[in-house]
Amino acid sequence: MSIEDNKDASATTSPDQAPETPQDGEEHAPTPFDHPLFLPVLLGGLALWFGYDGWLNAAEEMQEHRTFNRYGFGLLICLTIYFGIPGFKEWKQDRD
Repeated sequence: MSIEDNKDASATTSPDQAPETPQDGEEHAPTPFDHPLFLPVLLGGLALWFGYDGWLNAAEEMQEHRTFNRYGFGLLICLTIYFGIPGFKEWKQDRD
């Protein structure tokens, strides 16, 4: 049996081996990535990290990256607010 024959054999499946597909009206199991506040919380955590490195960290080797961290902090705070407001509204609507 060659590799080509093996590929053809694996491509054909019998009806009892067919993958299950969700029927109309059924929902898939939620994952943490589906939560509407996942992205805003992730961006907020990164913003805290950039803010610490930009303003509070006094390590000598981090001083050359201070401007980058300060701009990154500002950008990430803006993105956190931009994605956080609709995410919070969606989360609140899902709870009701």
